[in-house]
Amino acid sequence: MPIDETREFRPVRIAILTVSDTRTAEDDTSGDALEERAKAAGHIVLERHIVRDDMSDIVARLHASIDDPQVDVVITTGGTGLTGRDIMPEALERVQDKPIPGFGELFRWLSFQTIGTSTVQSRACACVARGTYIFALPGSTGAVKDGWDGILASQLDSRHRPCNFVELMPRLGES
Repeated sequence: MPIDETREFRPVRIAILTVSDTRTAEDDTSGDALEERAKAAGHIVLERHIVRDDMSDIVARLHASIDDPQVDVVITTGGTGLTGRDIMPEALERVQDKPIPGFGELFRWLSFQTIGTSTVQSRACACVARGTYIFALPGSTGAVKDGWDGILASQLDSRHRPCNFVELMPRLGES
């Protein structure tokens, strides 16, 4: 995708949330991959949290990040599968103002190139909540790489043409 080098790069401020009953700060490879990629791209990682697969915990953490005026984007990893404990899409429904259906559709198309038909088990999704973008990726490091490298790296780059998520940020709270 084209990057217009004549335009100014504007870093976004990101909160990373890992949803897992088993991961810790020491073995959160998906969260590590997100943080490394975001920082390498020039963005600011403001916070990083791990919460268990519990609806009230996830929603509370999302609200805290959304309500922080410093956070532009929340990227989550985990909880997007089909098991009973996978509730990230349902948590997003509780906080969202507008879904971004194309994100999940594009993620699964990209993921198909890597893991084939197994991508149908992903419920990756995204939304806008009170002026903050939230992107929910699966918990595998490969999925995080697909989501960042294939979508978020360009859409969170203010120089990306013909359009990007960053240029819409000032208008997300319009009514």
